[in-house]
Amino acid sequence: MRSRQQRDLHSASFDRAADLYDAARPTYPAEAVRWLLDGVEGPVLDLGAGTGKLTASLVERGLEVAAVDPSPEMLRVLQERLPDVDARGGAAERIPLPDDAFGLVVVAQAWHWVDADRAVPEVARVLRPGGRLGLVWNERDESVGWVRELGELMDAGSAVFDDEADPVVPPPFGPLERHETRWVQALTVDGLLDLARSRSYFITKDPDGQAAVIQSLRRLAREHPDLAGRDTFELPYVTRSYRATLEG
Repeated sequence: MRSRQQRDLHSASFDRAADLYDAARPTYPAEAVRWLLDGVEGPVLDLGAGTGKLTASLVERGLEVAAVDPSPEMLRVLQERLPDVDARGGAAERIPLPDDAFGLVVVAQAWHWVDADRAVPEVARVLRPGGRLGLVWNERDESVGWVRELGELMDAGSAVFDDEADPVVPPPFGPLERHETRWVQALTVDGLLDLARSRSYFITKDPDGQAAVIQSLRRLAREHPDLAGRDTFELPYVTRSYRATLEG
């Protein structure tokens, strides 16, 4: 288990790469978003909203959406894209919004950054009775050989969190339901390099370490038989979604 200090350092790193993050990271598949929203009534809070990747999908569905994120730079990008969204600085442990305000709180690609013992009571506070917490992660499908090599070359194993295990959401939330969606993202080589550059474990490397990663990824794209000679290729993902209902 990595220290809270290490997690905070990696979490804060996104302030240095907000525009790159927005350009490189994929959105969330429609099937996963539908599953998270199924049966939901009332406004939605996108907590840890980042640059608004999931926020935009919620707005497109005609929902009333608020967004909270601790990064000023990530919120800047979100507000440029979605000026009508109520976007505020804050965190899961201190949500700057009133009690009983939302039917759904969603956390995309961010629950591993939070202190669940402090965040769960805050999420419960802003939810209406019977409201729902939804969690979602896009993850590269490393059952595919070249994708597994990609993760090794990016040094993904140095990440300061374990986002492969199912999340833990204690009471007053009920049991977690789980849903998986498999899909692909079309990428160029430059898009693949930008995807690597948008990861916290890349951003926090020194310049020599970053240069070594980029060199190794260029070699992978040039030499791997599944990638060599292609202008574009498909990066397979598994999107893991979870939902839990507020009880009591």
